[in-house]
Amino acid sequence: MTDVSRLLAIALAALGAFSMSFGAQLQNDAVALQQKSQRLKSSLKSVLNLRQLLNVMKRPRWLAGTILLGLATLLQLTALGLAPLIVVQPVGVIALVSTSLLNAKFNQTKLNRATVIAIGFCTIGIAGFVVMASLVATEPQIDDNKLRQVLGALVVILVIFGLAFLRFAKKFGALTYIIGTGVLYGFVATLAKVVIKRIEQAQFEWLTVFCAVALLGAMALGGWFVQNAYASGPPDLVIAGLTVIDPLVAVVIGVSILGEMDGVNGWFSIAFLACGATAISGVLMLSRVHPEIKLAKNLKARITRRRAV
Repeated sequence: MTDVSRLLAIALAALGAFSMSFGAQLQNDAVALQQKSQRLKSSLKSVLNLRQLLNVMKRPRWLAGTILLGLATLLQLTALGLAPLIVVQPVGVIALVSTSLLNAKFNQTKLNRATVIAIGFCTIGIAGFVVMASLVATEPQIDDNKLRQVLGALVVILVIFGLAFLRFAKKFGALTYIIGTGVLYGFVATLAKVVIKRIEQAQFEWLTVFCAVALLGAMALGGWFVQNAYASGPPDLVIAGLTVIDPLVAVVIGVSILGEMDGVNGWFSIAFLACGATAISGVLMLSRVHPEIKLAKNLKARITRRRAV
């Protein structure tokens, strides 16, 4: 794997990130319009039911956003074919900055200082991942055992999500859906990388096909999660989850199962963990201090007080 290939992969992933940010903003706008048509206040966002979701999918903005997200996926897959997973996936953090600016302009909302700091934490943490990963990441062979481990981990995650949804669905908020989306899309990126590598290794057999099917399933469920995330919070918070949690999950799988950092010393691993902690703290902070989140909480509190009177 040449340095030119890695630089090209990073450039493609960056273009995909910009495409993702515009697509996310358009889809979020479509969800907001759907909620208004249902006579719901946009600041009191709620979970979409199936009928509302189908109505959202008919809107031109949602379709345009889908096209842009499809382009982002195509660019991401191309990048994954050129460089290791742990190099490509974190580059998507660029989408967080561009989406925050887009959403602030669209809603005429001024980003407060705490929100800018939170975005900075996310960006710095993930940027550290990209720089270090580009220096040490390798492209290992993907054997059947590694494939089974990835699929087994996905099954465990799906079971946990299923049980949590059955038990606590009514309590799910924006952050819950965002975490779910990030985890699922982390597996989507990993499975995509696995399928690409298996095709390169001329090992496209039933286990690889099963990986491709699992990829589509995780993508579909993640898509449903992300639409509910848009319905529950601002798009830059959603993108924060996708560009931080998604790559962190992909990196964990890439390191622990695929072996993309075999032979790296302990100090480097500690630096990786520090970058991850910084990025995660940024997402958690953003979920508390974002102007739209604070506005929604204040409005809900006022409505609750009125009902209590």
